[in-house]
Amino acid sequence: MVEKLNKTSSTELLATLPNWKHDDVRGAISREFVLTDFAQAFAFMTQIAIQSEKRNHHPEWFNVYNRVTITLTTHDVSGLSQQDIDMAHYADAAFANFHAP
Repeated sequence: MVEKLNKTSSTELLATLPNWKHDDVRGAISREFVLTDFAQAFAFMTQIAIQSEKRNHHPEWFNVYNRVTITLTTHDVSGLSQQDIDMAHYADAAFANFHAP
């Protein structure tokens, strides 16, 4: 069973994700990724989608041309869980493999 992160844990874990913004009211984190072009943005989204399916933890996202905004929250606990933190780290690592403009 997935557990909601308490305030102390979420603060400590979010410190490891400096590029992510925390929305405390919504219980979510988000980040905008800027890639070189649409093809690269789509490839990045595909990589995240495959991993999301494997983890059964799916992001909310928005894409316009070379920009991808990912929002993570765990609906089952109405807030952040370790799954969100892990997925954010995965997205950061995947992004590092692409050439940003």
